[in-house]
Amino acid sequence: MIGSSVVVRTRSWIVLCLGLLSVGTPAALAADCPGHPDALGTSRTLVVDPREHPRIGTMQYRETLPLKDHEVVLTFDDGPLPKYSNQVLKILADECIKATFFIIGSQAKANPEGVRKLVAAGHTVGTHSMNHPLTFDRMPIEKFEPEINGGIEWTSAAMTDPSSQLAPFFRIPGLMRAEGVENYLISRGIQVWSADFPADDWRHVSSDRVYQLAIQRLEAKGKGVLLLHDIQARTVAALPKIIRDLKARGYRIVHVVPATADRPATPTTPVEWLLHPPTETTPIARWPAVPNFAFTQTRTLPAPSLADLNAQTAHEPLLPRRTKAQMDVASTLSVPGRDLFAIPEGSVEVLLSTTLSRRAATRLAMAAETPRAARGKPGTVKPGSIRAGKPHTAHAAHGTPKHTAQAKTVSAKTVAAKSAAPKSAAPHPTRVASLKKRAQ
Repeated sequence: MIGSSVVVRTRSWIVLCLGLLSVGTPAALAADCPGHPDALGTSRTLVVDPREHPRIGTMQYRETLPLKDHEVVLTFDDGPLPKYSNQVLKILADECIKATFFIIGSQAKANPEGVRKLVAAGHTVGTHSMNHPLTFDRMPIEKFEPEINGGIEWTSAAMTDPSSQLAPFFRIPGLMRAEGVENYLISRGIQVWSADFPADDWRHVSSDRVYQLAIQRLEAKGKGVLLLHDIQARTVAALPKIIRDLKARGYRIVHVVPATADRPATPTTPVEWLLHPPTETTPIARWPAVPNFAFTQTRTLPAPSLADLNAQTAHEPLLPRRTKAQMDVASTLSVPGRDLFAIPEGSVEVLLSTTLSRRAATRLAMAAETPRAARGKPGTVKPGSIRAGKPHTAHAAHGTPKHTAQAKTVSAKTVAAKSAAPKSAAPHPTRVASLKKRAQ
């Protein structure tokens, strides 16, 4: 009896586990889409609270929706435009796919029935401004506020119950983000949507190019929010091929709805809101974190009082200075004797350091070194050949009498001494003054 009961319980648990594993498989999803056995379907519904995560989409923000690997959220901008939006709705309905649409207020005003079709099909409806200006990044608040409010008002006017049908989701036109716009939306409890990758279907490209970009960028990231536009013919042509490849590659569709009082947010962890959360094998930081220091006690120093700053201690610093070790030096020096400055008489000749003395010495030195070649007689210098200590070339050669008076300015004794000196001897320094003569 005990063995049979254990076997029965084991079989029951196996059946239950198999049933849980079958939930969310393509077969089960196809069963929820009557008449379309090969439909991709919607794998799950993700409930988000805009106040907890106000900015999503890694094209511009750090966080994105907490998706699992191979999960995709389809989003469409700029509608509704009946010519193309109705075709997009038909394609999604055939695959039982739920998506998120960001409506332009002017489009909702011109085609309110298109908004009601989106709501009736079970899609999530957000807003995309009133007139889709591409200047949100440089608009003042008095301009972007009516753009935001106008889109909300006209989209709500097209709904039968906007309080439950309009999601507090907003995507800035052209993704021209601005901090002031984002802060304004967040203050009103509106979640700012970007995307994880676009398909460039707003550009002048072919539908094949839209399909290729959508799949390539999705494969590069492995999951994320895809940005499309339901007002483009190329999007209508590319969408069936995109969905076909999603099924072939094992991707699943996730439907996003806002949290309400009756519908709480899906439990998540902060790390799940990152596109690629770090794992145990992925380093979170290259450098160790700086430790936090905790100071348990604070020392205080007493403030000096005015009484301490008197005449006796005014020369002393308030805090001791850090000085080097004192050396053994004498505190006073003896007065030097008079003989320290005595110069033996006649042993040293001092040249005066005045400008006139230097100039006179230069003139005499040049006169002594001038060769007596004016008359072809080497070794002799005639008094008439010297003019104020400078060598004379033009007039001294002829011995002109007018230079005789100038030659008398030079001492005859000095000239004779210089002339008698041998040619090889070095010129003797000129004596201008001596201490002995100055003392007399």
